[in-house]
Amino acid sequence: MRRFRVRFHFAVLAALALSADLGAAPAQAHEEPKPPGIANCTATACHFDVPPGTYDVRVLLGGEAASSTAVSGETRRSLLPGTPVAAGERVARSFTVNVRTPEGEPTGPQGAPGLDLAIGGTAPALAGIQVTPARHTRQIFLVGDSTVCDQPADPYSGWGQQLPQYFRKGLSVANYADSGESTVTYLGNPQLWATVQPLIRPGDLVLIQLAHNDKTTDGATYRGNLETLVAGVREKGGRPVLVTPIVRRWFNADGTLNNDTALLVNSLGVDHPAVIRSVAAEHGVPLIDLTARTKALVESLGVEGSKAIYLYNEKKDNTHTSVHGATVYAGLVRDALVAQHLVPKGLVRVG
Repeated sequence: MRRFRVRFHFAVLAALALSADLGAAPAQAHEEPKPPGIANCTATACHFDVPPGTYDVRVLLGGEAASSTAVSGETRRSLLPGTPVAAGERVARSFTVNVRTPEGEPTGPQGAPGLDLAIGGTAPALAGIQVTPARHTRQIFLVGDSTVCDQPADPYSGWGQQLPQYFRKGLSVANYADSGESTVTYLGNPQLWATVQPLIRPGDLVLIQLAHNDKTTDGATYRGNLETLVAGVREKGGRPVLVTPIVRRWFNADGTLNNDTALLVNSLGVDHPAVIRSVAAEHGVPLIDLTARTKALVESLGVEGSKAIYLYNEKKDNTHTSVHGATVYAGLVRDALVAQHLVPKGLVRVG
């Protein structure tokens, strides 16, 4: 008899639980809507009406035929490199994207509201996509000039524009580099440093590459400006990283770049890379010697081979990089960040 009562008791509890679940079902209709997905896309583009912020994007790639899909977004930022998928298979990839206004250069046009993605590659095939607000994301801020910034139009590209494709979900690149800026103007323009500094959170990396436009900045002022930027990052709990400038493609007769034009020594004799190295050493700041790295690469490619890195063929421009060159230089930055343990390997996309 006691066993029967126990079984009856459990049966009643189960029935009550089922009744409660069924009664709660209508309330589920008021839960948050599903994250925006493939309905927001055409074959070549996606648009999501989201406010400024940081978002995780998960894409499902592949189709009946073999495919290779790349994703870019906002102002021509490379977010996912070309990803091959065999016929009939599906591959998932994720990345994190910074959505801001203005969406490109800080002093440029506002751009379109929301998040815009372009679906490209040699044989694009987007099978699914999901966009959700990012949580606990690491951030890399970029402070720089036209060789770093999100360039608005082909054939130009800054290395910061290509950097996001080298990172996985969980690491966001916020590129606040701006064309034509020196250390003087970046600090003085309220759209630039005064806008960036309040956004820095404890632990964020801030990569600083300013030199190309400090053509008339004296040595003491240049050093002082770098120290001001470093101190401003640390004041917010961020981690400054000083980056020496990319070289100009200006060869000597002997095939080297050992001249003031190539190595960013200004008309006053200020050796910008040397000052940056000195400030980094004096203040214990991590250094990415991009001058040395790009010098070695350009010299190894030679006069002809290095033309594709810059815009010599298109514009006779030996300062600004092509999409290809910016991608190569962004890879050098990624390698330096990994080598110095500034970003976890698990957040880095290789190959």
